[in-house]
Amino acid sequence: MKEDVDVIVHGAAEVVTCAPELFGREARHAWPARGAVAALCGTDQDDCGVWSGAALAVRDGEIVAVDDEAALLARFDAPERLDARGGTVVPGFVDAHTHPVFATTREGEFDMRARGASYQEITAAGGGIFSSVRALRDASRDELAAKLDTHLDRFLQCGTTTIEAKSGYGLTPQTEWLALELLGEADASHAVDIDRTCLAAHQVPLEFREDRDAYIRLVVDEILPAVAERGLARSADVFCDQGAYTVDEARTVLAGAQAVGLDLRVHADELAPVGAAELAAEMGARTADHLVKVSPGGITAMAEKGVTPVLLPGTCFSLRLAEVAPVEAMRAAGLPIAIASDFNPGTSYIPSMVQIISLACGLLGMTVAQALVAATRNAASTLGLPGERGMLRPGARADLCVLDVPNHLFLGYQTGWNPVDVVMKDGRVVHARRDARQ
Repeated sequence: MKEDVDVIVHGAAEVVTCAPELFGREARHAWPARGAVAALCGTDQDDCGVWSGAALAVRDGEIVAVDDEAALLARFDAPERLDARGGTVVPGFVDAHTHPVFATTREGEFDMRARGASYQEITAAGGGIFSSVRALRDASRDELAAKLDTHLDRFLQCGTTTIEAKSGYGLTPQTEWLALELLGEADASHAVDIDRTCLAAHQVPLEFREDRDAYIRLVVDEILPAVAERGLARSADVFCDQGAYTVDEARTVLAGAQAVGLDLRVHADELAPVGAAELAAEMGARTADHLVKVSPGGITAMAEKGVTPVLLPGTCFSLRLAEVAPVEAMRAAGLPIAIASDFNPGTSYIPSMVQIISLACGLLGMTVAQALVAATRNAASTLGLPGERGMLRPGARADLCVLDVPNHLFLGYQTGWNPVDVVMKDGRVVHARRDARQ
């Protein structure tokens, strides 16, 4: 008698499990996982657990088994089969840094940078984040909700099944809470899972330019306590960098978030080595993101205190940066690396983690295996959502993509199109370019 399951995924040239444990290879996990998933660090990030000719059995939204196809078909039967047609099956991508609640795009700034304007010059002239703030404040709730839904649809079409999503384009109590409310509503209604972060400390709004401390007090005394009390977000973030918040200001924001029970994330050392990575370590943040200008001391501090670096190659591309985050130094320090899109209207209008993987290989010098682990398992380890995700192994959530490529190496070798053929979320096909079911 065969065992009944809901779906069998078969016909794959490769199944990329991101779980080397399935092959008896002992993985040196990062410091104890604070969520449902332990990251891979050091040289283990080069092992994305490729299983040629494997198939998967899914029941009740979870993976029941991964095995050679013949063995799995001999053991299980299912009313539905998903044929990968010789493609590659990977975990649903986990995008660990996004800004999807905004009203308008800022393509003009991309052209300004091409003509020689710097990010700091655009911001100082009232553009950049301030441009998005003005637009969001002028938009209606329905307009913002519709645009957010469009962004989430695009994530899903590109194979992303889970995101971390930030507020940060309102910079008033009402607009920050509104952005997080919209993310909560979308999390309940859309196939993409959303881990919410309050980024009220994205910039000091222009109306507080002459009294920065007053805005910081507003964030700490009013915005963050209400966020925690109403359950609007799990984390808080702060942009600690040149032209944004100083280390002392950011420490005040992070301490306020910590006091009301929020986890911590930090936009760190993108534009200058200001010591933001060291601050993230000091405060026990889950992640420090960007890190283009991180110091050697910052890398050491992150490794000692268990802070995951989230690298954003799409932003390096959009900002035309001559320097990128020092991946090899981070790997040598034993840090588990995650990558993310930084999807936002100004500096990375890229919803596709496939494209981000390609940029991580081309710009950051990562291998395809390293980038895949960084875009799935390691990214998932930074989140606080329930259930194992970012891996394809028994007990994990059945979040996966069928890619129209013959092997995983094509994700670095080929760029410029979307190879995502089918997306499964919690064992259900939620996006398909063709009918793969039987």
